[in-house]
Amino acid sequence: MFLQNMLTAAEQVAVLYIIVAVGVIADKTGLYTEKVAKSCTDLLFYIATPAMIINSFFTLEYNSQTAKGLFIALGCGFILHFVSAVLPELIFLRCPKDRACIFKYAAAYGNCGYMGLPLAGAVAGEEGVFYCSAVIISFQIFSFTHGVYIMNKREKGGRAKFDLKMLLLNPGVVSVIVGMPVFLLSLKLPTVVTAPVQHIANITTPMAMLIFGTYIANTKFSSMFKEWRIAVVALFKLVLLPLVLLPLFRLMGLDGTLLTALIICACAPSANNTVMFAAKYDRDTGLASQTVAAVSFISIITMPVMIALAQTTG
Repeated sequence: MFLQNMLTAAEQVAVLYIIVAVGVIADKTGLYTEKVAKSCTDLLFYIATPAMIINSFFTLEYNSQTAKGLFIALGCGFILHFVSAVLPELIFLRCPKDRACIFKYAAAYGNCGYMGLPLAGAVAGEEGVFYCSAVIISFQIFSFTHGVYIMNKREKGGRAKFDLKMLLLNPGVVSVIVGMPVFLLSLKLPTVVTAPVQHIANITTPMAMLIFGTYIANTKFSSMFKEWRIAVVALFKLVLLPLVLLPLFRLMGLDGTLLTALIICACAPSANNTVMFAAKYDRDTGLASQTVAAVSFISIITMPVMIALAQTTG
């Protein structure tokens, strides 16, 4: 059963990474460069990904089980991010502070949106996307509070000023706020509304993977693992964190699609926000890029294993 689940998950991951490979080839041939990808990132962030989240609320039929699962996923998302925020503080306690902030953020925050949502859709369908959307709320709250704090904390006692407006108006949060009433009230919207959202949602996965491919194409793999702590980030984010959370969620009685969606979010590679926050707060963007690329590359192997464990035990 485990081997079968792992092969199925590996097949879905392979499909996504074949699209990534197309992005690499497109970059190397000059057809779709990193410069173009950066422009497309805004389209993905502000339009495509929110459409995918909203579409999951439009598509899934309301019942007591899915409604209960939504709020459980939201609560478990807070547990997930609390654990992932606390443990790296201990792991990188002795690391130089100017580098520790990068490693702590990369270890704490996974790519729930660009990698988690497409993979959840491929492995667990619209219900998987639905539950991942709830986890994204906790991701945004932790990322724009704790994440900003560790990135902006300076040796001389500097502290971050949280941008509440940025937190509340984040596209991921707004899309859940838009979609949730439709789901909870079982509103039947006309096709002229739902069809465009669905069509836009369908471009999220290929666009996210193509963009990721361009970043991989511009990563210097030769220097990626000269900093051994990057391997520590990968070990924690891709293996230890999901292995800590999986038995915890099972003890809570979680199983099926909900458990699979939560573990997908837990074992997703480091978030792209690692690089964006590093740039915003004048940190080492080169180190951030190398860390994200390395962890993402290793996740090709680890994600199918963790997903299979969740499906087998749940």
